[in-house]
Amino acid sequence: MLASSLHHPILEENKSMFSGLADMAAVYFEKIDVEGHHFGPDSHQVRAAVKHLDLALQTLNRKIKDTNMEKRLNVMLFSDHGMTKIKWMEKVIELDKYIHMSDIVKMMDRGPVVSLWTKNNTYQKVYAALSQVPNMKVYGRQDIPKRFHYRNGKFVSHLTLVAEPGWFIAENKEKLPFWKNDSGPPSAWQNGWHGYDNQFVDMRGFFLAAGPDFKQNVRAAPIQAVDIYNLMCWTLRVDPLPNNGSWSRVEFLLNSSDDLFQTRKLWTRFFCLLGFLLSYMKV
Repeated sequence: MLASSLHHPILEENKSMFSGLADMAAVYFEKIDVEGHHFGPDSHQVRAAVKHLDLALQTLNRKIKDTNMEKRLNVMLFSDHGMTKIKWMEKVIELDKYIHMSDIVKMMDRGPVVSLWTKNNTYQKVYAALSQVPNMKVYGRQDIPKRFHYRNGKFVSHLTLVAEPGWFIAENKEKLPFWKNDSGPPSAWQNGWHGYDNQFVDMRGFFLAAGPDFKQNVRAAPIQAVDIYNLMCWTLRVDPLPNNGSWSRVEFLLNSSDDLFQTRKLWTRFFCLLGFLLSYMKV
């Protein structure tokens, strides 16, 4: 459920959950992401969106206490990515300054990561030219770092371009969609972006959890987004399908995992905020 305001969807989903009419309900809050893109991650618009979220979570917290659900409800809050500031006119990598675009069959995306498919017999020429471009790395299929978990995909392009943080890859500046106005020159279309190398600190999200299944006052080392799936399955008493998450990175967060993924006869509900997603589950 997409919403610019969280209060109404939270209250509506609470009614369904606490009345027993729903096993799972979800609310996605995109305002922080939208404002971060438009105005930058350090903008007052982002701070206002975070305050709005905080008020909504206070409402949820009161509801949990009023209905005596503190010992029966697991709460997980997490974002799906971070955000960094970009400077459009200062940090744009214009591909047509380095290669002939006529040598390219297909260009997919613009921004931190761009995929290129080259015409026959032009691969080496294009690769050599792009390898000299500053503030950007170019990878052939088999050169893509293993930690990206990407290079063996059947749809991977001939060349994958990855910009350094803050830089933006495009065919040229003229094709960027700027905000236009009557009182001055066009201004930036976006001032914040994500999708850069996930080793860059600004790309990190956050993860918080509380409830009967979780230990208290524990600060964890960084986990990966794919690890959260196993935690979700555990709190819901659902057997996970094969996945790329690591149980060893999250197991210690739980009060007990001795009977790992064995369905137990207890009643619990689950709340999750995923970039920002709210979910409940009764089992």
